[in-house]
Amino acid sequence: MNIVILAAGMGKRMRSDLPKVLHTLAGKPLLAHVLERARELGPTRIITVYGHGGQAVPDAIHDPAVIWALQSPQRGTGHAVMQAAPHLDDNVPTLILYGDVPLTRTATLRHLVEIAQDGALALLTVTLPDPSGYGRIVRDGDRIVRIVEHKDADAATLAIREVNTGIMVVPTVALKRWLAGLSDDNAQGEYYLTDVIAAAVRDGVPVVGAQPEAVWETLGVNSRSQLAELERIHQRTLADALMEEGVALADPARLDIRGSLACGRDVFIDVGCVFEGEVRLGDRVRIGAHCVIRQAEIGADTEILPFTHIDEAQVGSAARIGPYARLRPGTILGEHTHVGNFVEMKNTQMAAGSKANHLAYVGDATVGERVNIGAGTITCNYDGVNKHRTIIEDDAFIGSDTQLVAPVRVGRGATLGAGTTLTRDAPADKLTVSRARQVTVEAWRRPVKKKV
Repeated sequence: MNIVILAAGMGKRMRSDLPKVLHTLAGKPLLAHVLERARELGPTRIITVYGHGGQAVPDAIHDPAVIWALQSPQRGTGHAVMQAAPHLDDNVPTLILYGDVPLTRTATLRHLVEIAQDGALALLTVTLPDPSGYGRIVRDGDRIVRIVEHKDADAATLAIREVNTGIMVVPTVALKRWLAGLSDDNAQGEYYLTDVIAAAVRDGVPVVGAQPEAVWETLGVNSRSQLAELERIHQRTLADALMEEGVALADPARLDIRGSLACGRDVFIDVGCVFEGEVRLGDRVRIGAHCVIRQAEIGADTEILPFTHIDEAQVGSAARIGPYARLRPGTILGEHTHVGNFVEMKNTQMAAGSKANHLAYVGDATVGERVNIGAGTITCNYDGVNKHRTIIEDDAFIGSDTQLVAPVRVGRGATLGAGTTLTRDAPADKLTVSRARQVTVEAWRRPVKKKV
């Protein structure tokens, strides 16, 4: 099939300089969600009609498989499809989608395509409890015979609750003919795509309808309020799917997944957590409240305590991270490691059983097994131009308030005394300490505040 995505609208009610289809839902532009569904259908080609915002829309999407068609000026949905028409393959039908309707399920679209076989026009409709403002679907048996706009409907037609969503599958050769016959003789001076329904009925083309499982599949975004509503619908859908797989959520209404989240058995996730990119949680992982985890893999039986940030990092099994820890890109932690409160790690590999429990910065470092890094320790990895690496071998003990000025190596089993500034390698199995000699000044007296 051809797929045409209409994405040229301005979105005045968004009150934003950003084109409406580039506003994000679950961390991705609205248009990216629609394109993802389109690709899942395996189309012959995808044509996206853009307009408001100009080149900003194609530049933001970066999809070489998409054919971009400019609509300028924007003169209605029919006019938008006219811009795509030269790119359509006449030998396959055309599915028309909308760049601001992000949650339509692939299964729903597949069914719509199936019922459009043999040259029928298939229209996705929905039944609303309050259809005010929507075009009503008028049927003769199973066939749709016309769409009546709300303002033009009589009392009997207003009682109809089945309405048009605008998503449709159309035989392409007929679509091009009907587009050529559209008129802009209306109050808005625009070409309306819905007018092709009347043309199809006039030409004897069957017009059939299908409905989605959920009304929210057809909801579009015209305001920030509607965008927030769809965000919560989408997130609740993701949360329900996780719980069906056995994940325990403290509150499914307070979870945000902006990518994909794969969980093992008996995972627990507390409130306010955000998952971005691809995240994998092993069996029995526990995630504390208000954690942000991006592009990460967490091993089985690990506990991530509240307010921890993990970004492009790997954590081994049975580890304990946080609270208020930060693991930055390139960090790889082994099993049974501990990274405690207000510890930051970047591009660091720390092997099994090692600990940095309090107030430390460990960057560009290789840490062996069973190492203890004391509170206030810093690897001084940056000389103002280049980054340098610190190597701490197995069983070393790093005393509190130590600075390791890279490049430097701490030998196996070495101990660094508290307050040491290490500028040369520390030998294995030895105590290395550098600090000024402690002096007590016997004659010293505390200053007394002068009277004014």
